[in-house]
Amino acid sequence: METTTATRPQEETRTGPATLALICTGYFIVILDATVTNVALPSIGRGLHGSVTGLQWVVDAYTLSFAALLLTGGTLAERLGSRRVFTAGLVIFGAASAACGLAPSLGVLVAARLIQGVGAAVLVPSSLLLLQAAFTDPRERARALGLWGAIAGVGAASGPVVGGVLVSVWSWRGVFFLNLPFVIGALLAAPRFAPVTPPRPRAVDLGGQALAVAGLGALTVGLVEAGRLGWTSPLVLAGFAVSAAAWAAFAAVEHHGTDPMLPLRLFARRGFRTGTVVGLLINLGFYGQLFVMSLYFQDVRGYSALRTGLALLPEAALLTIASALSGRLMARTGPRVPMLIGLLLGGAGLIGLVVAGTDSPYLVLVLPMIAAGSGMALTMPAATSAVMGSAPADRGGVASGVINAARQAGGVLGVAILGSLVSARATFIGGLRAGLIVAGCAFLAGAALVSAGLARR
Repeated sequence: METTTATRPQEETRTGPATLALICTGYFIVILDATVTNVALPSIGRGLHGSVTGLQWVVDAYTLSFAALLLTGGTLAERLGSRRVFTAGLVIFGAASAACGLAPSLGVLVAARLIQGVGAAVLVPSSLLLLQAAFTDPRERARALGLWGAIAGVGAASGPVVGGVLVSVWSWRGVFFLNLPFVIGALLAAPRFAPVTPPRPRAVDLGGQALAVAGLGALTVGLVEAGRLGWTSPLVLAGFAVSAAAWAAFAAVEHHGTDPMLPLRLFARRGFRTGTVVGLLINLGFYGQLFVMSLYFQDVRGYSALRTGLALLPEAALLTIASALSGRLMARTGPRVPMLIGLLLGGAGLIGLVVAGTDSPYLVLVLPMIAAGSGMALTMPAATSAVMGSAPADRGGVASGVINAARQAGGVLGVAILGSLVSARATFIGGLRAGLIVAGCAFLAGAALVSAGLARR
């Protein structure tokens, strides 16, 4: 169809800075909520009488539904149109945020966090599709994608500090009410600045989706409750058994399905397989340690929420520099080198944090935290590049969904595993050190995988 001059001004308006700001706003609040609650956890525990296990669910309920529904969120955005789905995601996320802020009990808060994760799973893939539709010039799209990706780092890095400020000057409820101005502003801007994308005939893989939720959910139940009930508890063992059965059924359904949400043949590609597993491992290590270190600074060292947020700031100190360095290294060497450097550096930093004790000087923790954060920032862009570069051109959307889902699943498992170790040990410090060793080994396992499984450029 011929483009008329009357439509060009509207298209130019939509592809400008306002469109990019709108798209990035949706992504920012999603990533911010993955970290902003950590420093508020002790306050939530006191206000709603929650144990460490209950606080694990406050974090994991969000990332669980986020991870499990990401691929279906992408399918819905293609099937119904990305602007419509993006708007629906904002409404769900905003309503759930308000419910979190008003929650009268821990159970209500966990339920609202689950719904919040549903909104996040809808927002992330639809925001990426909007960006692709708005920026058709390859160079402009590359710059826009770079900023969109950088927003994840800003959201993750600013979460602990923002959460600490809100808890200090208001209460833990403020970390959820914070989302509402962003959501309202984005909803007002979406009709004008979000491009309209045509619906595409995509089937929704309901069987695969249900099995993915069951598999990840049952595994999370087993890992979280192990700290409270013990690793041999019938509930814990049943969770592991149900998870194994669900994942086996998921593999069968996806292998034989005519339009699977996760084409398993993609995992035959070395770069795709390696990058996906590394994405899971680094989030397992990094977000698991962020959970337990937030509790350590407040419950063991007696820091306020604000001081805890500032104490965690070294992890973000070199984030921008490390991300830029990762991009430069990738341009010269491919993703293998920055992944190896980042995984080894991050693993060393996480294991170095085992010096944390009741009377350890704070300064001895600074360098390990800088190493952990820098290692994460070096690795993540390279892992994403390995996955996207290994996928066929017509499977870019699926590849993006897979790496994002793997990262969120890793965060779920990290909080569950490290939180259970803290709960199960006789002393918090003993559980903390065991958890940090697990986190560091996750990074080092990723390095071994990259070394053996990712070809040199």
